[in-house]
Amino acid sequence: MAEMLGFRVIAQYERGIVFRWGRAMPGTRQAGLTWVNPLTSRLRKVNMQIIVAAVPAQEGITRDNVTVRVDAVVYYRVIDPIKAIINVQDYAYAVSQVAQTSLRSVIGRSDMDELLSEREKINAELSQVIDAPTEEPWGVRVERVEVKDISLPESMKRSMSRQAEAERERRARVISADGEYQASKKLAQAASVMAADPAALQLRLLQTVVEVAAEKNSTLVMPFPVELLRFFDRVAPPSTAMSRVTGKLSVVAAPGTQRTCRS
Repeated sequence: MAEMLGFRVIAQYERGIVFRWGRAMPGTRQAGLTWVNPLTSRLRKVNMQIIVAAVPAQEGITRDNVTVRVDAVVYYRVIDPIKAIINVQDYAYAVSQVAQTSLRSVIGRSDMDELLSEREKINAELSQVIDAPTEEPWGVRVERVEVKDISLPESMKRSMSRQAEAERERRARVISADGEYQASKKLAQAASVMAADPAALQLRLLQTVVEVAAEKNSTLVMPFPVELLRFFDRVAPPSTAMSRVTGKLSVVAAPGTQRTCRS
């Protein structure tokens, strides 16, 4: 009954455009109760809320010749109801088509690494590309564009996995080689110190013996000092057996057994 008398209710998130004899009247009707002439005028409501539109997955070829499949989501809203109604037949469908073509265009201008690692840059570029033909002529502003998912071929996934594995192995080898280099420098410094003081070498030998004995071994192999052999060579006659000693003296000691020496 109210509509027959020309009374209309406009919601808070809507704006109304009045067409009188097919001609849009200047200005828009605000939220609340309004009246239009039911014989000469017609009221068209426009939603001013942010609209979320999913962009169907688009398949394209990147700049480095990789086939990918990308889908996105667009957030837009009407800022000029008169342009949105008069200048375009269906602004929601128009924005969806522009988003699809723009997504394919951005895919073709980008590398695969950019699509995977620089999402913010791709989103900003998509927003600018979609917003350019829609805001001024259609009265629709694109607030934000988000890339949802990027699908790669299985062969490309396997190649990326092998590349990542090879990179990790390379880093491990570099770290190991750097550790060996640092250890060799420290050993060279230690050798210089021990060469300056022969007693340091003997102390290091005794420390090594203590470390080996801490493992509860029943057998202990100790190198015989070469200086002591040279002393025996000088004090003993050449015909004795001690002069033929050239190597090591092994001392074997087991719990409860007799110690023996072998030259």
